[in-house]
Amino acid sequence: MRLPPFDRYRRFSQIAAVFVLGMIVGAALYNAIYHMGYNMLWVNNQDLRLEIEQYRKDILTLKKYNNTSTVIREIKVRTEDSKVKDGAAALDPVTAKEVLSKLAGDLEPLRGRSMFDIDSDGKLARLLLDSKIYLAREKEYTVKIRTMLVMEGVLQIWVEISPYKRS
Repeated sequence: MRLPPFDRYRRFSQIAAVFVLGMIVGAALYNAIYHMGYNMLWVNNQDLRLEIEQYRKDILTLKKYNNTSTVIREIKVRTEDSKVKDGAAALDPVTAKEVLSKLAGDLEPLRGRSMFDIDSDGKLARLLLDSKIYLAREKEYTVKIRTMLVMEGVLQIWVEISPYKRS
């Protein structure tokens, strides 16, 4: 049995291989760009869902305590940028938002309380929540309360979130 000479098909095989390789690389690049855009959309969606949830709670509280001016009607929790230590990665925004929403849920009993009683309530909140461990995206994080400020019915709390290290 005779085999045809392969020299005739060498150039065609090279061109076909380069074309197929280009298709594979192009598909991988397109897929990476698509997933990057989808990830940005998902993060934005999560942020907006948390904001909507917070606004709904605020609306209910404002309706409930509409006529009283000396109660805490709104709770805003914010993060302070923590110092990145050796070997620790910076906290991503999705995880920070998730931890903040869990912390805001723990602070819900302070809504409707008198602003003049914030001294005892603030100490209680600090004792209960300082160095509390929160689970977010399958990792543990601790929260340190840095500042609590009450002004015009709004309790603002600045916290520092850091990964939990077991001793």
